[in-house]
Amino acid sequence: MTPGPRDRSLRRRALLGAGGLAALAAGGAALAAGDPAVRAPAGPLAPPAPVPFHGPHQAGILTPRQPCARLAALDLAPGADRARAAALLRAWTAAAERMSRGKAPGDTAADTGVALGGGPASLTVTFGFGAGFFERVGLGPARPGALAPLPAFPDDRLDPARSDGDLFVQVGADDPFAAVHALRALQRSARGVAATRWEMAGFTGPPGVGSAGATHRNLMGQLDGTANPAPAGDPALRGRILVETPDTPGWLRGGSYVVVRRIRMLLDHWEGLPEHHREEAVGRRVADGAPLTGGTEHTPVDLEAARPDGVPVIAANAHVRLAAPKGNSGATMLRRGWSYYDGPRPDGAPDAGMLFVAWQSDPRTGFVPVQHRLARGDALARYVVHEASALFVAPRGAMPGEWVGQSLLEG
Repeated sequence: MTPGPRDRSLRRRALLGAGGLAALAAGGAALAAGDPAVRAPAGPLAPPAPVPFHGPHQAGILTPRQPCARLAALDLAPGADRARAAALLRAWTAAAERMSRGKAPGDTAADTGVALGGGPASLTVTFGFGAGFFERVGLGPARPGALAPLPAFPDDRLDPARSDGDLFVQVGADDPFAAVHALRALQRSARGVAATRWEMAGFTGPPGVGSAGATHRNLMGQLDGTANPAPAGDPALRGRILVETPDTPGWLRGGSYVVVRRIRMLLDHWEGLPEHHREEAVGRRVADGAPLTGGTEHTPVDLEAARPDGVPVIAANAHVRLAAPKGNSGATMLRRGWSYYDGPRPDGAPDAGMLFVAWQSDPRTGFVPVQHRLARGDALARYVVHEASALFVAPRGAMPGEWVGQSLLEG
């Protein structure tokens, strides 16, 4: 089938961001040879509609996951007080709002125009505060209890340099150029006020592409996100993702908490397993993501099903069993994770895995109980290493004329 103009555009930009220069060069050779399947579109492409920046909650939380992500944490510089932090958030809000419409961020003298012509690219920019932020700007009493440090888990091998941080920025986009451009603009704006502590890049498949449509595979080859909640039309689920209780401070009502974990996958070991072993560890079929108890990808998992000999079809240590809300007092998270592949490590093993990004209304009833249960026997645990961890609170969204965090920093 001949790809449409938008498919070709997305593919071209995604290849550049995911190490696909060789594939792009091959496509160029075919074009030079006159291959009609890769011929350039005849006319200009209509850019997608921008994702609105303003609203009661920040874009990038309930927004459908984009193919490209840049995640970063920054630490406030010594002497960066409340007034300077407020000025930074004001500048960040203005720049992010402009870039979400496909416009330059505002610092035209320094901006190289690297994303010019790409349109809005479904760009979202989401801001969060770490626990240290509140102390450094003199707002310690305002720090929410749910922002307490995450507990240590048995299998953690966390690198402090790639964990935590005062400020969090999540950039998502359909176009890797737009994502990089947005983060670079924010980092320039922060000079003298905050410095980047860590930065991570992630990717997934383009929208609607893949064997299961919207559900993409991770680097273990498994469909990832099948059981993700859909809170948009379900008020009960929405309340497990966004903080909306009546006693919530105004600056946080409509906000959320996000857990970020860098989880390296031991692919050399995983890829050497027979397929049935990989399926039993997860509890789903590789081919279509259906549970081992039968049906299709979205058929509910029957945790009570047993074989004729009485052995559960879903093993006691299968990932889907231990992670299921039913076994975790209804714990719910909205995952917007991305894969990463950073080449070989010094030992030759691939430095690859998942940037686990999970939004929830309270990590104490969301991520923490689920991770405790997984740490006690998840079959996948022997094939992954948790290398970095952070927790942030995202304030409510900014309405037109406001900036993100305004009611906290000016309150």
